[in-house]
Amino acid sequence: MSLAFFQLPFPELHFLWLVLLIVLGLAALTYGGDILTGGAAAISVNLKIAPIVVGLTVVSIATSMPEMATSLTAATDNPGIALGNILGSNVANIGLILGICAVIAPLKIELRLIRREVPILIGVTLLFGLFATGGGFNRLEGIVLLGLTAAYLLYIVRGAMAERSPKLDEEFAQEAESFQKKTTMTALFLLLAGAVLLAVGADLLVGASVEMALRMGASELFVGLTIVAIGTSLPELSASLSAVRAGHGDMCAGNIVGSNLFNILLIGGAVSAIAGMEVRDKLLYIEFPALILLSGILLWIFKTGRIVSRKEGVILLVLYAVILSLSGLSQFGLLF
Repeated sequence: MSLAFFQLPFPELHFLWLVLLIVLGLAALTYGGDILTGGAAAISVNLKIAPIVVGLTVVSIATSMPEMATSLTAATDNPGIALGNILGSNVANIGLILGICAVIAPLKIELRLIRREVPILIGVTLLFGLFATGGGFNRLEGIVLLGLTAAYLLYIVRGAMAERSPKLDEEFAQEAESFQKKTTMTALFLLLAGAVLLAVGADLLVGASVEMALRMGASELFVGLTIVAIGTSLPELSASLSAVRAGHGDMCAGNIVGSNLFNILLIGGAVSAIAGMEVRDKLLYIEFPALILLSGILLWIFKTGRIVSRKEGVILLVLYAVILSLSGLSQFGLLF
């Protein structure tokens, strides 16, 4: 399988070439995350937009493009990978990526995430699960999800304009010194270059990894839930780690919440509207309940002191390992 950016003949490549492509993909993801975060931070300062808003919108959409490319490419030929990628990526974003970032450095959570975005995420996740109980996602449900995407973006933009204040302008003026050499056009170029590197890196990594897994006899749904989901979530991990290292923990948390929202609304909506998505019953036993549970736990963790501690990061990683194990056992028919 290959993403839209490449048409490399992965099935024809030798095993060693697949390993090399995986290494190159990881390198592109690492550098792409640093470049994208630097550009996003500069845009935040230059345009006086709160970093959390940039994380919820620009960074989230940019780092969700690999999931979009993967799901749209797989929608017709590999529908199991398309849905598995959305579910697996959202579980990985909360359990794996937020867990890793919190273990590296505790994350301070903005109050707006607790009051607005996470409750919206829980509602959207419940709606996604409700649509799934009908046996699959049809075009009308896809259009509904796309309509909610537009409504959410409008809500974010209007909210950002309403939150401008002299105090916030003063904070941006203090931060602007580190970005004086980056004009808005330069920042936009860095953002685009970072997004391209993330997409290319995910393409190489996922394409080679999926081919290796399929050669070993794994099912397409399991590949979508695990390898493809983790692979296409690596841009979020790379961007989030870069944000943490740069001291923008709010952008990191916003990126994760925003990515989950766009994975469901934008990607789920687009794939459903174009080709529809069939839902296998086994997904309703483990994967959908696990995603709803993690979204609820996310709100609870964010509320406890408005900091995701290292201990909570470890808890998230353990939960992710348990969910992944149960998912694997379920997909191989060892549970249900």
